[in-house]
Amino acid sequence: MQIEKLSNHIDATKYLKELGVDGGGVNILASKMTNHIIYIRDLHVGGANILKQDALSIGADLAVPKGTVIAATPTVNCILIATTAQLKTLSKKELAQPFGLKILAKKLQEFLKIKKTKAIEVMGIINANDDSFFSGSRFVDSDAVAAIERMIEEGADIIDIGGVSSAPNTKQVDAKEELQRVKPILEIIKEQKLYEKVDFSIDSYEPSVVEYALNSGFKIVNDITGLANDEVCKLCASYNARAIIMHMQGTPQTMQKEPKYENILSDIYSFFEERIQKAESFGVKDISLDVGIGFGKTLEHNLELIKHLEHFLTLQKTLLVGASRKSMIDKISASFAKDRLPATLALHLEAIRNGASTIRVHDVAEHIQAIKIQQALDAI
Repeated sequence: MQIEKLSNHIDATKYLKELGVDGGGVNILASKMTNHIIYIRDLHVGGANILKQDALSIGADLAVPKGTVIAATPTVNCILIATTAQLKTLSKKELAQPFGLKILAKKLQEFLKIKKTKAIEVMGIINANDDSFFSGSRFVDSDAVAAIERMIEEGADIIDIGGVSSAPNTKQVDAKEELQRVKPILEIIKEQKLYEKVDFSIDSYEPSVVEYALNSGFKIVNDITGLANDEVCKLCASYNARAIIMHMQGTPQTMQKEPKYENILSDIYSFFEERIQKAESFGVKDISLDVGIGFGKTLEHNLELIKHLEHFLTLQKTLLVGASRKSMIDKISASFAKDRLPATLALHLEAIRNGASTIRVHDVAEHIQAIKIQQALDAI
């Protein structure tokens, strides 16, 4: 007899089928092989006691504070631990319960619908300005085209063109100057029909720049203000462009001055709900979400967002993460490494594991290689 400890990150369905499990039993058993950890805040103490008993009755559990059983406080925070199968049972059971458990049940049902994509897009970065934080991403005119062609050859799915740095404390640039910076590159892309080889994204929130890019064959609008400007919403809708809604607290000039949140996951979730509703009201059909790593966040905020990225998948939109070579890396490991690429790869692979489907990067080839290795491991 041989006994083996398997990873929690296996493809359960694949293993069960290889084992020869009956077809009907595969889904049932697979649902018992995935654990969910759900943090519930401010639950009515009566609801917590009901949920605790219901969870225990089906083999799940609810971690609660001391004094919950005697209702020492009116509300409590708690952590639900359950398999997919148990979550399905609870989501039906709690629909008939009081104390806010009906709302919880509906949220559990949303969690059960989460599906992570296996198709990962790599978005390469081209900056047409001289003050972006990473000098290796700065290009002009013909140099930019050479960089674009190299990224296409390396396997980029999208190339993001921007003319203004959004790094903390950078100076503001008006729309006219921004357009002057990116216009030569956009014209070459249009003339050479490079948009037929790869999808292009414009990193801008200025309507005049966005419109010029869309007229040059661009298909994506990467807006760090999260579609704050109605005119950008209208352009995305009229050109049927994908809109990337990013969260930023404050502006690039103020965002890193002691950023604070009541609850970062809930706060950003609410922001996305509001901006998705706005975008769809203008007729925008294709929407991606970017939690905005480094945009009004502390190191702890950034790590929490990457670790719990799956929380945002209930919004039913694809997720983009851009942590490439950002200064948060130095706060963890200001080591002897000459650059931040190794740490970038670690952050992005974790983001993909937790639900990201698009990664915005300075180093395309290295990410393509790392993602292929990760996908090969996940397929085992």
